[in-house]
Amino acid sequence: MAYVIDDSCISCGACAADCPVDAISEGADKFVIDADACIDCGACAGSCPVDAPKEA
Repeated sequence: MAYVIDDSCISCGACAADCPVDAISEGADKFVIDADACIDCGACAGSCPVDAPKEA
């Protein structure tokens, strides 16, 4: 299952920088994860300072 980023995202970009498949991009009010590209590795969750990425 892909990860999703919840509303606690502060748009710092740490997750996008650590995503090995470039599945994360900046959205209108927070970063978003492309579920089709996400490989469920958890790198984003490990780098987020506010724990915004969660397993869907």
